[in-house]
Amino acid sequence: LHNTVRFLKKTGTEHRWLERHLRDPFVKATKRQHYRCRSAFKLLEIDDKLQILRPGLSVLDCGAAPGAWSQVAVERVNALGTDPAAPTGFVLGVDLLRISPLEGAVFLSEADIADPSTLRTIQNLLPAEKVDVILSDMAPNATGIKELDHQKLINLCLGLLNLSQSILKPKGTMLCKFWDGHESRLLQNRLKEQFQDVRTLKPQASRKDSAESYYLARLYKGK
Repeated sequence: LHNTVRFLKKTGTEHRWLERHLRDPFVKATKRQHYRCRSAFKLLEIDDKLQILRPGLSVLDCGAAPGAWSQVAVERVNALGTDPAAPTGFVLGVDLLRISPLEGAVFLSEADIADPSTLRTIQNLLPAEKVDVILSDMAPNATGIKELDHQKLINLCLGLLNLSQSILKPKGTMLCKFWDGHESRLLQNRLKEQFQDVRTLKPQASRKDSAESYYLARLYKGK
């Protein structure tokens, strides 16, 4: 009986999630506009408002799987050279998971961004060893323990901030996802030390009940 009740609770939760998912306007738009997942609309909204992606820029997309943010980046930086009158950009995506190929992007699949050998590979793949924009929609494998998951994601972002010293151009931009918690201010302060402009964003495509937000850091002070 206990197992049956637990099963019914689980299936009830899954049913409610599926109902919400099917009603989600961003899920419908994802299918209609052929993006790989709904997270594309988070980046589209941010870029529409703040123009962080422009033709000719080079972009590193961290935690790129399944590739929706890279799709947006390819379009916005003109990586395919679709607009012959605009400069052609470059998009490199990295993830621990396998990423299906995408025209206009270079993917480094099954690679740990924290591994020094991955950094060397990234630098070898980049046209000028450094990028104009670092995007991160990375998230750790969730444990279900809110504070632990929050801490793990903050640590990923801090590691990426350290990595930026090697691969981000002066006046460059970093956009990173975080989950709200007691360590958020630490990450924000670290970003403010290295960027002239840091702001917090919550795109409409981020579900209201989600703890996720994004830090947008612009005008990198590094050399």
